[in-house]
Amino acid sequence: MKALVTFFTNLVHRYMPDAFVIAITLTLLTTGLAVVAEGVAVAKVVTLWGDGFWSLLSFAMQMAIILISGYVLAKTPLVDRFLDAITSKVTSPRKAIVIATLAGVVGCWFNWGFGLIVGSVVARKLAINVKGLHFPLAIAAAYSGLSVYGIGMSGTVPLLIATDGHFLEGMMGVVPLEETIFSPLLLGTSLFVLATLPIFNMLMHPTDPEHIHEIDCDEVVRKKAEDEAREAEKPAYVNKTFSQKMNDSRFFGISIGVLGMLYLFLYISADGSLNLNSLNFGFLFLAILLFARASAFLEALNDGIKTVSGVVIQYPFYAGIMGILVGSGLMVSFSDVFVGLASAETLPFWSFISGGLINILAPSGGGQWAVQGPVMIEAAKELGASYGATAVAVQMGDQWTNMVQPFWLLPALAISGLKLREIMGYLVLILGYLGIVFGAATLLWGYMAA
Repeated sequence: MKALVTFFTNLVHRYMPDAFVIAITLTLLTTGLAVVAEGVAVAKVVTLWGDGFWSLLSFAMQMAIILISGYVLAKTPLVDRFLDAITSKVTSPRKAIVIATLAGVVGCWFNWGFGLIVGSVVARKLAINVKGLHFPLAIAAAYSGLSVYGIGMSGTVPLLIATDGHFLEGMMGVVPLEETIFSPLLLGTSLFVLATLPIFNMLMHPTDPEHIHEIDCDEVVRKKAEDEAREAEKPAYVNKTFSQKMNDSRFFGISIGVLGMLYLFLYISADGSLNLNSLNFGFLFLAILLFARASAFLEALNDGIKTVSGVVIQYPFYAGIMGILVGSGLMVSFSDVFVGLASAETLPFWSFISGGLINILAPSGGGQWAVQGPVMIEAAKELGASYGATAVAVQMGDQWTNMVQPFWLLPALAISGLKLREIMGYLVLILGYLGIVFGAATLLWGYMAA
């Protein structure tokens, strides 16, 4: 394990560029593939790229709100105190890696935006409290929790195909969550990852002090002092104006928070579907309720926006790549290759592999499924394979290769202040381990469901 960690860490340190450069590189690669493999004219590919650049703005906003609401919720006093209580009792670096992984896995299973943020926050708190903790591994361990989001409560594909009126209902019907997320096999897979991934991550922790990169505590102290000084410089209002009283009043935050929670209760009571919008709504209004004061909520919101800036600016680039993949026929060609190898029993496995490969070019579970879904479901219909297993296997491929797709790492990097190359070596090894776990799960599911 030590030799593998050293090899991949050194390799990534030497050759891994920043996430934005990777997005540009993938754009150029996809353009070349469309020209060479599909025979599309360069001018046509460029047009497809430009036309697709803004095609996922609605979905991008949903993704941004997931991240922002997750960040703000993680920063509420109640949640922050809870995280402090957990992290303050940890003294061993290896135990810290276990806690960081558990925080990421549990958080991402319930809501990937919340888990992605809270895992990074927990890793940072642990790095401050635990002497000898290798900070890059702690962040990588927390981020590895994103590997279960697709088979958790905020998985795009299982939520979509469980919704009445979804775009493939005519082909596959509605697949209830009891047959996907809450099926014994997927619940067992999630629990297996929860039990084993922390141990795998823990074993990667360096033993040589020279290879341990601790958090810069001096920088942490300096930033804390700056924040306290900035807070002290704020004018102390003896006689607050009416507007200041409204901003600091708990009445408005609690009122609108309760109203939001009441709506969500009524929505769920009326058999409303659990989807991205309902999850975003719940986390956003819960955060407002827990902050109570509008001024405190807005302050945390302003900080949260910084963590999603990279996502906001890079998503159009990946939307442009998606435009090329769709318009040139590359995505269908990719999918057809794996469909040609499949039987009724193995289609979920090949769906998993194809979903993972396509996700590297275009990290968008919902957008990817919109194009790849019809191909895979038509294949499932012809082969007699399980619709639910085939569909969710694509999502599992997406969550799998997110480990090395730098796009979703941007919030974790923003919170930690680390560079992509500092943590990617660990994520390559995590990718290998999870590939075995998820590959076995999709194969087993295919044979059980056929």
